[in-house]
Amino acid sequence: MSAAPDAAARVAASFAAQDFMASLGARLTVVDAGRVDIELDVRPGLLQQHGFVHAGVVSAIADSAAGYAALSLLPAGSDVLTAEFKINLLAPARGTRLLARARVVRSGRTLSVCSCDVFALQDGVEKQIALLVSTVFAMRGGT
Repeated sequence: MSAAPDAAARVAASFAAQDFMASLGARLTVVDAGRVDIELDVRPGLLQQHGFVHAGVVSAIADSAAGYAALSLLPAGSDVLTAEFKINLLAPARGTRLLARARVVRSGRTLSVCSCDVFALQDGVEKQIALLVSTVFAMRGGT
């Protein structure tokens, strides 16, 4: 797979326009051909009643990472929307930082299938806490 021209800049611009990712404090850290990483520092406002990062936060960064991985392979003027996803929550999200590491499994003209592994990081140790699989719809001509 090869990245579309200007893919990193287009992904970064789209990510910067997402108010929700900004409100979570999520950061785009890797953009490559069919691969995107999003990181998030854990803070009290993101926790559920048991002290773990809320599953909605975990799902949100995984979904965004997968969508942007798909976008990185599409031509200029394209945009993406998630058509569906399934997430397996493998362990409680406990740590100082979360890392969503997404990749494109299959890139098609209209639909792409992506996966995203989400890790909680604590004291330099990564523990996988979630696995997301998604179908991403390619919108030609942007939104």
